[in-house]
Amino acid sequence: MESEDLLDANTTIAICATGIALISLVTSIFEARAVRQHNRNAVRPLLELWVYRNDSQAGIKIVNRGLGPAIITNTALTLDGDPVGAWEIANLRDLRNSLPARPRIMTFEGPRALPTGFEGPLFALTDFDRHEHNWFWELIHRMDLEIYYESLYGGENFKIKLYSVPPR
Repeated sequence: MESEDLLDANTTIAICATGIALISLVTSIFEARAVRQHNRNAVRPLLELWVYRNDSQAGIKIVNRGLGPAIITNTALTLDGDPVGAWEIANLRDLRNSLPARPRIMTFEGPRALPTGFEGPLFALTDFDRHEHNWFWELIHRMDLEIYYESLYGGENFKIKLYSVPPR
């Protein structure tokens, strides 16, 4: 009878040890997932598109307010609802050449990285005059621009969109 009691105690201890090991394994898996998610969030980019106008400049600015670089993967521009194509010099050249003044353009040819804290004009008229260049302000408000981007990890397919709205 003593050996049966001893066997039962050993069996109980083994079952408890196995249960504790399984709980530790599950906890480790959840912790590893949380650490990976934290690391992804630690380098997540956050792009913003700003439409701006002051006494001497007007345009569209792109800003990376996130914690990591943004890898631009794709862009799409429409003007008055008609597709123009990607935000690339080949697609913007005709538009730019048809304008009375030549705005400054920053384009995305292939994948491009915007570092953390980046702030720069995408489409800007640096000698802007409210009366002389009102056509430019109206043009900006006729554009729809979509920019797709990822973090360094890739695969997220984040998107930011500038919607056409009537100018104020």
